[in-house]
Amino acid sequence: MVSPKYHIFVCTSSRPNGTQKGFCHQKGSVGLAQKFMEEIDSRELASDCMVTNTGCFGICDKGPIAVVYPEGVWYGGLDGDAVEEICEKHLENGEIAEKYKI
Repeated sequence: MVSPKYHIFVCTSSRPNGTQKGFCHQKGSVGLAQKFMEEIDSRELASDCMVTNTGCFGICDKGPIAVVYPEGVWYGGLDGDAVEEICEKHLENGEIAEKYKI
């Protein structure tokens, strides 16, 4: 069983029937999930981090949203710069990226 140090859940507005529609999806969250994976790879954190896309978290006005476990830190208003900052501060240095914390 995989037991990563960090597990990042990114809302991509996935629905049970497999379609993706909703606020986070409209705001580019699929690309942000990909950006997380690319940043994790480029920082050589792949063995410590797992990225999973999810359905709606229910607070669309804060989206796009990601949640980082095990701490359970919710981040919102995400864009490419936010992903880079979260990867640097949270995933590399163990600090909360306060600018994006919900």
